[in-house]
Amino acid sequence: MTRTRTAATFPPPVMEARRWIEGVTFPEERPLINVSQAAPVDPPPLEMRQAMAAYASTEDSAHLYGPVLGNSALRSELASQITVHYGAPVAQEQVAITSGCNQAFAAAISSITDQGDEVILPTPWYFNHKMWLDMTGVNAIDLRTDDDLLPDANAARDLITERTRAIALVTPNNPGGVEYPAELLSAFFDLARETGIKLLVDETYRDFDSRSGPPHDLFAQPGWDDTLIHLYSFSKAYRLTGHRVGAVATSPSLLSEIEKFLDTVAICPNQIGQFGALWGMQNLSQWLADERREILDRRAVITRQLPKLTSKGWRLLGLGAYFAYFEHPFDISSDDLARRLVTDASILLLPGTMFMPDHDPAGKRQVRIAFANLDRNGITELFDRLHALSF
Repeated sequence: MTRTRTAATFPPPVMEARRWIEGVTFPEERPLINVSQAAPVDPPPLEMRQAMAAYASTEDSAHLYGPVLGNSALRSELASQITVHYGAPVAQEQVAITSGCNQAFAAAISSITDQGDEVILPTPWYFNHKMWLDMTGVNAIDLRTDDDLLPDANAARDLITERTRAIALVTPNNPGGVEYPAELLSAFFDLARETGIKLLVDETYRDFDSRSGPPHDLFAQPGWDDTLIHLYSFSKAYRLTGHRVGAVATSPSLLSEIEKFLDTVAICPNQIGQFGALWGMQNLSQWLADERREILDRRAVITRQLPKLTSKGWRLLGLGAYFAYFEHPFDISSDDLARRLVTDASILLLPGTMFMPDHDPAGKRQVRIAFANLDRNGITELFDRLHALSF
């Protein structure tokens, strides 16, 4: 068989997990609880959909190519909101819009690496980041995290070689849910600046951070855009997953390189999606605040339900944003456990093996629960089912 770039990586984990439930009939009294994917299942609020529909039906530009780096109005609004959110000035010229945050990562990596280069990823890692590195011939260097799923800058220093081009962090973390402390991010920024590499910080879930005030001061560092590549997504905040709108903030010179990638892949971001993101930023601040409170409330429910699992030997490793990340107590690998949960408990979740390199046995003891689409009763039922397990 011919070796291809896509053959260099594994199948998409969420799609693989969906195949586990094909042909399975779930008992009426025990319907499927799907905690495998971190994506809103509800549509955007009605007023937002109405505004997008009006835009699509009345504006010819909604159906035409736009600027490769995104529409200026959205770039300007995002730059302004980054400035307010982080308490540091960011200009429109330092912001670009992409077709989702995954594309922002792909574009950024393509603009700073060549085949055979290296990028450091803390483990458990976000699997789509690993997949893109695999497909582009860039070596993912795994950085093990501590018992609280926090990476250490000094440990990362030991992994840097002449081929290292970046360290990629996700906070609040996917899959672990952990919110990285500001001082941790500062240490990684200083390390990246000192060694001449880039620091990618993916804050897709920043709108659901439990902390008040700026989560870090990276944008306040002089010349931040020479080191930092900041990624963001509108998908979770405004339920725009299907419209694929993300963003990247970095130096204008690097955005010029990123523009080459974007122009050859999608040419420009989706026009209706960009309008929706702009409308949401300008009109839904209170709605988004309510969404954040709801997610934090569900997180609190998990904390209250936790003794059900810890009494059976489960250990919570991380909790935040959309995720709870656990170490399970059973004498089977998490990938086998995840498949058995489908038939034995009507639960679909992802095993830690999907977030870890093959040589790290820790993934066999871990599972990820994406709880954002469960209400309080759903979370309680999930924990009851997990409590009742015995293998």
